[in-house]
Amino acid sequence: MAASAATEEARQGAGAEEQALAGRSECCRLYHRAVELVGKRWTGAILLVLLDGPLRFSAIRQLVPDLSDRLLSERLKELEAEGMVERRVLEGSPVRVEYALTSKGMALEPAVRALKSWANEYLD
Repeated sequence: MAASAATEEARQGAGAEEQALAGRSECCRLYHRAVELVGKRWTGAILLVLLDGPLRFSAIRQLVPDLSDRLLSERLKELEAEGMVERRVLEGSPVRVEYALTSKGMALEPAVRALKSWANEYLD
C-alpha cells in the first residue's frame, strides 16, 4: 500500500511539473550560442569599448584593464571569425592595425548597453 501511495504521489508531482512548464519556451540553441559567445571571458568588455569606434590593439588593452595580450588576440580572432569584428590594416609606415565592429557586431549595441546599465544598477 505504501508503495502505491508513493507512486501516486510521484505521478501527481509529475503532472504539477508539466502544468508549470505549459506555455514556456525551450531555450533555443541559437540563443544559447549567442550567450556563450558574448559571455566568454573578456568578450563583452571588448565589444563595449569597440562600440565607440575603431581602436588599435594597444588602445583596447588600455581600456580593458587586466586583459592579457594573448587573450585579447584570441578574442579578437574569435570575433573576427564570427564576422563581428573587422581587422583593418592602415597604410603608412609603420603599418598599423585597428579593429572595428562590423554591422553584425554593432547590432549588439542595445544588448551590451542594457547589460552595462543593469550592472551599474544592481551590482556592487
